[in-house]
Amino acid sequence: MRLWSLHPGYLDCKGLVALWREGLLAQKVLLGATKGYRNHPQLDRFKLQTDPIAAIAAYLREVQIEATRRGYRFDADKIVACDPVDPIRVTDGQVAYEIAHLKAKLQVRDAAALERLSQIVQAKLHPLFTQVAGGIEAWEVV
Repeated sequence: MRLWSLHPGYLDCKGLVALWREGLLAQKVLLGATKGYRNHPQLDRFKLQTDPIAAIAAYLREVQIEATRRGYRFDADKIVACDPVDPIRVTDGQVAYEIAHLKAKLQVRDAAALERLSQIVQAKLHPLFTQVAGGIEAWEVV
């Protein structure tokens, strides 16, 4: 499971579809509707929020918006309705790690997406996140 801090616009089509599926799985886990993945480290930052369900719903909404922008039909009805949430902090070390991780994936899957990502100077984050100073997040499996 990979719930990127980066904006979903950086993902290739396979990555965006995978993010949607994994985000829906994360929502299911946080709703208590599955026994698997309950202790997955990628969920830790959502679990730490005042309303973890609203946080994952806000996350999924942005993924669905990106999919719609690209002409895909991700079913927005699969996202639970929730109140707005405060931004989640993510460290600059985590963002740098994710950029490197995504570049490695794109090198194999999508040269054009890799080229676009390689040209960025300041990474755009998923709108749910705000960047702060720090190293790679403790929940990240390096």
